[in-house]
Amino acid sequence: MNFNELKENILMCQDCKGKFGFAPVPIFHGNERSKIMQISQAPSNNVHITKKPFNDPTGAKLKYKWYQITDDVFYNQDNFYITALSHCFPGKNANGGDNLPPLACARKWLTKELELVDNKLFVIIGSKAAKFLFPNENFEHLVFKNNLINNKPTIVLPHPSPLNIKWFKDHPQFEEKRLKEIREAIWNVL
Repeated sequence: MNFNELKENILMCQDCKGKFGFAPVPIFHGNERSKIMQISQAPSNNVHITKKPFNDPTGAKLKYKWYQITDDVFYNQDNFYITALSHCFPGKNANGGDNLPPLACARKWLTKELELVDNKLFVIIGSKAAKFLFPNENFEHLVFKNNLINNKPTIVLPHPSPLNIKWFKDHPQFEEKRLKEIREAIWNVL
């Protein structure tokens, strides 16, 4: 399967329709030569509605505060390939939070994206994405060290969600020191 076939197959995927109770809307963005492959957990409900990745408060924090880049840079397909464990919003659970991303999607599609996208840097967002890609490693250790996927530099970020306040309070060194190193690595690739 080549990259264009993969893209078409992901966009047509409806595997989770019965699981979600609504028509899945696969969301990803980029091309096979995007410089940075960014892998997160799953699109939010707002992204599901707008069909634009990271078009929500989490995305605002990620793009403007952490990366310190504009939408033009972020949504330039030559710069970022934006994907997730689950390409579709997984719906809400009984407590009002988002359902966990179905890992069947990651096994079926993300593994092929990892093979076919010729990126220079990986950025992994959140503990769920990190656990899938680094199943035997401690999340905090991954955030504070440089990692590799497919022999390419890999950065692991905590989830920038407004709901993740406790993690940032417990790890002030992330914003004090590590974030600057991460930003420089992203800027260097761009």
